[in-house]
Amino acid sequence: MLLALDVGNTNIVIGVFDGGDLKTHFRVSTAQNRTADEYGHSIISLLGYSGIKQNDVTDVIISTVVPPITDTLREMAHRYFNSDAIFVGPGIKIGMNIKYENPKEVGADRIVNAVAAIALYGAPVIVVDFGTATTFCAINDKSEYLGGCIAPGIGISIEALFRAAARLSRVEVRKPDNLIGRNTVESMQSGIYYGFVGQVDEISRRIKKELGGNPKVIATGGLASLIAADSATIDEVQPLLTLEGLRLIHKRNRPTAV
Repeated sequence: MLLALDVGNTNIVIGVFDGGDLKTHFRVSTAQNRTADEYGHSIISLLGYSGIKQNDVTDVIISTVVPPITDTLREMAHRYFNSDAIFVGPGIKIGMNIKYENPKEVGADRIVNAVAAIALYGAPVIVVDFGTATTFCAINDKSEYLGGCIAPGIGISIEALFRAAARLSRVEVRKPDNLIGRNTVESMQSGIYYGFVGQVDEISRRIKKELGGNPKVIATGGLASLIAADSATIDEVQPLLTLEGLRLIHKRNRPTAV
C-alpha cells in the first residue's frame, strides 16, 4: 500500500492507497516541533482504526510546503515504514511542463493539484485550493502549468481581522441567513463569506479570459464545499484532489511498486 502525505502549513492530509483505491484518509495538525517518532506513532495509530497494519505500507510519497519538517518526515518513513520516501520537487517525474519563470518556486501542493486535475478533468483547467493561502492555478490546453494567483486564506484573514480590530471577535466561517448583517457577528460572517465567494468568482473569470478556451474550475481544500455553494464559477469540488495527485506522481516514478 501507498502512504501519501500532503503537508500544509496548518494541516497534514494523509491517505492510504491500495492500487488506485483510496482505502482511508485523515487529517492531523502540522507541528514543526514533533519528532519522527511522534509522527510515526500517530500515523500507525490512525491506520489501525481503519484496519491497516504498519507492514501493509510499502511506499511513501510526500508533498510539503513546510521545509523544516522534511528531514523529520524522511526519517519517519524510513524508520516506521522501511521506505525511502519520494518528495515532490525538482527531479521528480510529474508528466507536466511548468512554465513558471522559476519552476522551483512553485509549491509542491500546487504541482500535485494540477497533475490530478489534468488527469481527472483534462486541460485547460483551473484549480482553486482553499488552504492557509487561497491559491489559483492555471493549466493551458497543452497541459502546461502557467502559474496563477496566491491570496490570503480564509482562516488567516479572519485571524488578522480579529487581531487588528479591538472590538471584533473571532467568528465561525458560515453562510449567514442574510447578506445584510443585523449584528456584528452576522456582519463579519457576511463579509467573510461573500467576500471570498466574490474573490473566487472574479479571479476565476479573469483567469478564464486570459487562459482561453472553456476551462473547468476545480475547488479543493477544507472550505471548498462551503464557498462553492454560492460560487458562479466553481464546477466541481474535489476535497482530496492532492492525494490523487500524489498517487499519480508515485505511479510515474515507481511504476512497478504495489
